[in-house]
Amino acid sequence: MEVRFFSAKSYDRESFLSANNAATHHWVFLEARLDATTVTLARGADAVCVFVNDDLSAPVLGELARAGVRNVVLRCAGFNNVNLAAAKANELTVVRVPAYSPNAVAEHTLALILGLNRRIYKSYARVREGNFALDGLLGFDLAGKTAGVVGTGRIGALVARLLWHFRCHVLAHDPEPDPAAIGLGIEYVDLDRLWTESDLISLNCPLTADTYHLVNAGSISRMKHGVMLVNTGRGALVDAAAAIEGLKNGQIGSLALDVYEEEAQLFFEDRSQEIITDDVFSRLLTFPNVLITAHQGFFTREALRSIAEVTIQNLDDLASGVPCPNVVQ
Repeated sequence: MEVRFFSAKSYDRESFLSANNAATHHWVFLEARLDATTVTLARGADAVCVFVNDDLSAPVLGELARAGVRNVVLRCAGFNNVNLAAAKANELTVVRVPAYSPNAVAEHTLALILGLNRRIYKSYARVREGNFALDGLLGFDLAGKTAGVVGTGRIGALVARLLWHFRCHVLAHDPEPDPAAIGLGIEYVDLDRLWTESDLISLNCPLTADTYHLVNAGSISRMKHGVMLVNTGRGALVDAAAAIEGLKNGQIGSLALDVYEEEAQLFFEDRSQEIITDDVFSRLLTFPNVLITAHQGFFTREALRSIAEVTIQNLDDLASGVPCPNVVQ
């Protein structure tokens, strides 16, 4: 297949070219993000390979179809950026990578929890400047705390298990409870109880109409005063403006984000020489108890290899006409 690869980075090229040993597909790597202004670059391709912040709205999908593209190949698990009704109307097949490395995101979630709790980022900067004072670095023992995990799919179940190993009392919420988690003693509860009883909350659920701004002014007000909140799911799970108010009044004691609702205009690029015009994001950066990473939870060698291998297998299935198990309906 002729594949236009949008939002391509050096690590993408390396992992995909390495995995494409049989050279069954021809890749054209484009640094540009797919949107209404770049969709013409897909002309002549059989498929586009896209990532989490590429624009797959109805107008873009319509232009892809008119350009002759027949397949939209996501190299990620989430598909909230795809207008599936428009894809169907334009006879575009959408496939994804349902699980490439749950360990990568789960481990990054724990890294954020530990780094935020013990203020590792502040300690690192201080020591490099010769400041060895401990003021402002006080954390808490995870052992004995109540941890709430929202979403126990492949990633969330691992987060819950890791927190259980830290001897937390783990509460979970998911429409489909995980039997293995229940076997450990992890307790499934409704969201209201999870909000009110958890000392720390990890968001690991997909973004849907039901989970959009799941963390909002109302849910924050029901949380324990001083709660730790961590989001490695999707940015729009959290109403960032409401989180800022929670930080200002102390209802949120600390916040860690690997994703952000408006990240498409920020993440995956070097913007160190630019003025950040997103006032909400800029305000978040001013808090000493906020830790933000730029959507790197997935970013391990193992995950990149798995993404490339599954994506290429999806393309092989589409090219040969055999049923692909990773079609998004």
